[in-house]
Amino acid sequence: MVLSGYGLNCEDETKFAFELAGSAADIVHINDLIASPAKLKRYQIMAVPGGFSFGDDTGSGKAFANKLRNHLDEQLRKFLESDRLVIGICNGFQILTNLGILPGALTNNDSVRYHVRWVDLKVAESGPWLSGMKMLSLPVAHGEGRYYLPPRELKKLKKQKQVALRYTKGEIARWQNLPANPNGALDNIAGVTAFGGRVLGLMPHPERAISFTHLPHWTYLKEVYSREGKPLPRFGPGFQIFKNARKYFN
Repeated sequence: MVLSGYGLNCEDETKFAFELAGSAADIVHINDLIASPAKLKRYQIMAVPGGFSFGDDTGSGKAFANKLRNHLDEQLRKFLESDRLVIGICNGFQILTNLGILPGALTNNDSVRYHVRWVDLKVAESGPWLSGMKMLSLPVAHGEGRYYLPPRELKKLKKQKQVALRYTKGEIARWQNLPANPNGALDNIAGVTAFGGRVLGLMPHPERAISFTHLPHWTYLKEVYSREGKPLPRFGPGFQIFKNARKYFN
């Protein structure tokens, strides 16, 4: 199930990514879910996609989180306690932190500007969503992506191995000649987990990197593969995340 409504705007791409990985996926408007909360029981995965819910007027993700809390708190708690998966991408990550499902908060980028670019990521802890992955590159598009936790809570986060992804200086960051960390996130944190890794929140967009030709330097890589006599890959680095979700229930 991919949530939609009130300014979330990446539901179609997210649904397509799940379907490409072999999952059946539905887009469900939050109002339809509130009207029929039992719908949640039908699904094994809940995705909260990116966008600008409620125009970020009260802060990114806050209003949407309040709507979920006020109407679906008990159903969400039961969903989280069962053997199911949840992913929050960009605005979805902000919503999950505002709900308290994931620790920490996402605040204004240290540049106080909206950033759209690709980043390189190092997998700190794998879990169901990031199984078998060590490094990947994904695009970001946010104005409030700077992850923050007070020092004591950050120490606890690390001890409990809940840091999922960190920004790092990889191939694309060097190619673009840009800083590894796009927003000033504490300890370079780009994503965190909870509930034993079954819940993942991340600022980068994996659904925008499911094809090899999504990569910003794919034309360069095409020449490299051609000269080495290698076939072009079909999928991009974000695709594995959706494949892993499908594998979890096999």
